[in-house]
Amino acid sequence: MPTDTYGVVADDFARARQKEVFGAILALLTNEKDDLLSLEGIKAIVRPGSESYRGIKPIRLERIVGSEGRYRDFNRRFLPRNKHLRTRWMNIGIAHKKEIELPAIRVYELGGVYFVRDGNHRVSVARMYGKEFIDAEITQLDSRISLSPDMSEDDIKRKVIEFEKRQFNECTRFDQLRPGYRMDFTAPGRYDEVCRHIQGHMRHMSVGTGREVSFEEAMLSWYDTLYEPIVRMIREEKALLHCPNRTPADLYVWIIRHWDEVEKRYGRPVSLREAVRDYADRHAERRLGKTVAFFRRIFSPPSDCP
Repeated sequence: MPTDTYGVVADDFARARQKEVFGAILALLTNEKDDLLSLEGIKAIVRPGSESYRGIKPIRLERIVGSEGRYRDFNRRFLPRNKHLRTRWMNIGIAHKKEIELPAIRVYELGGVYFVRDGNHRVSVARMYGKEFIDAEITQLDSRISLSPDMSEDDIKRKVIEFEKRQFNECTRFDQLRPGYRMDFTAPGRYDEVCRHIQGHMRHMSVGTGREVSFEEAMLSWYDTLYEPIVRMIREEKALLHCPNRTPADLYVWIIRHWDEVEKRYGRPVSLREAVRDYADRHAERRLGKTVAFFRRIFSPPSDCP
């Protein structure tokens, strides 16, 4: 191995690390995330369907946005975040300089972007040397959500929620039956949970009336007799003050879960208002506890002080 090649690649790794450090500082100053996306984290949000093998073909490096297992080792531009990556990175860099052909990387394709299964260092080196394409063995994860390379995890979450709301309205016609209704969530999967609540309400109504109740009838009854009263109580009890950046619909879901927990805890039936108040009180206590702990950390004397 010629010394000059080794030295050039060593300098390239040092420059890559320097770029990553400057990028991390800039991300901190601008409050923007520069992290690679975690495949498992995005799968939990998008909830893809079946997978299928797509073979080997060139893919654009700019469309690789995450990793299955090494998402903490590189930033969003696949610059190395740790010195311990140096040896492996340099071996691949040297192979690149010598024009040695390397195996195709392995990726998952999800919504039009890619997550590395194997070959993170090869992606890092290729991007550092200005390559546009890399050969990849592709396994596609089926998804009805299309993603773009510039999307953050929060962007993806918002897009999934918007998709789920459209699906909910298309399947139930709720936006036509209750024009102007407000039921917005900050986490995916909530509209499915609401549908389960409506189905439970439908069974309860059918037993109570002795006749088969339609989903549409149960949905309107659920909204008028359960959802709206809970949201009204949430506002009256000022529960949103203890849950910043959340919506009344978010709290509705959490309170329904909490209601069952409270009844089990007390061993007796609990009114809806009691459940809402208990939820608000517990979150106020938790928030106060976090605030107290924060100031204790700041103002407590060092452990070696008398």
